[in-house]
Amino acid sequence: MTPEVDTELQSDSELSTALWAPEPDENVSSIESDDVPADLEMSFFDHLEELRQRIFYAIIAVALGATGCFVYAKQIVQILEIPATGIKFLQLAPGEYFFVSVKVAGYCGLLVASPVILYQIIQFVIPGLTRRERRLVLPVVVGASGLFVVGIGFAYAVLIPAALNFLIGYGENVVEQAWSIDRYFEFVLVLLFATGLLFELPVVQILLSLLGILSSRLMLAGWKSVVVGSMVVGAIVTPSTDPLTQSLLAGAVLALYFSGIGVVKLLGK
Repeated sequence: MTPEVDTELQSDSELSTALWAPEPDENVSSIESDDVPADLEMSFFDHLEELRQRIFYAIIAVALGATGCFVYAKQIVQILEIPATGIKFLQLAPGEYFFVSVKVAGYCGLLVASPVILYQIIQFVIPGLTRRERRLVLPVVVGASGLFVVGIGFAYAVLIPAALNFLIGYGENVVEQAWSIDRYFEFVLVLLFATGLLFELPVVQILLSLLGILSSRLMLAGWKSVVVGSMVVGAIVTPSTDPLTQSLLAGAVLALYFSGIGVVKLLGK
């Protein structure tokens, strides 16, 4: 066979391949690219360095927030005293109110900086996420910040009044209600922020599902343990021992847990 014939046959074969070869599926390539993390694998020391930077940014945010809140500490203290209707607060040691103001400013600084803290956490986790999962970062940050604020509002409007009514009513006509301002704010601040953190449960569920650790089916299968755990958490977090306050918090935790399962299910996890 002559070289001219070989060349013609090769040309015909290439033309046939070009005509009959299937076109690339853009949807498939898009799905594959969405399911693969975009960043290259980082070394262990790179992870440590990034973690150090994220912690540093979070601390700076908390410090700035606490400094700003300290300026309005008196107004914040007055707001937090509202649920304790008819109670006289005492300063039992020199400078007690000053240290209470510092403590209140610190907690409020955490509240103000919570979106920044959450953002830094997600930015540390995000290299292991796919492009599709990264699109959920902003909704997760906004949702987590909103849930934290809602949790604090729930504690302030529902849990604290219920607990204080029980405690005040229990000692009514027996002891005079005059409380240490420091002890009162330990009671209030711990309950506020513990409830705010518990309201982050759906966010934790979403993050665990995105990382492939838990699925909606596994979460639903463990509902009995969650019911028992919510009652235990309610008993630990609420300083008062009345069943009403514990049941309110436990019910809120269960509602958040099943809501989180629903969101994870919608995400296809």
